[in-house]
Amino acid sequence: MSQLSNFVKTRRKQLGISQEEFAEKSGVALTVIRKIEQGKENLNLSKVNQVLQMFGHVVGAVNENHAAGDK
Repeated sequence: MSQLSNFVKTRRKQLGISQEEFAEKSGVALTVIRKIEQGKENLNLSKVNQVLQMFGHVVGAVNENHAAGDK
């Protein structure tokens, strides 16, 4: 979760906007932005993707075998 947290926080700061502004622009509640930036583990994937779409990214499920390089 720390990679996601760091990514979102860094990109938001690069845009020069507050958490409140970012929440409004991405269409999620301020608490969602705060949870992501704090590295909380209990997050709604659709809300995370809604936030990440602001940067042209999304996350999804990855098959363990594929992630480990097995075929």
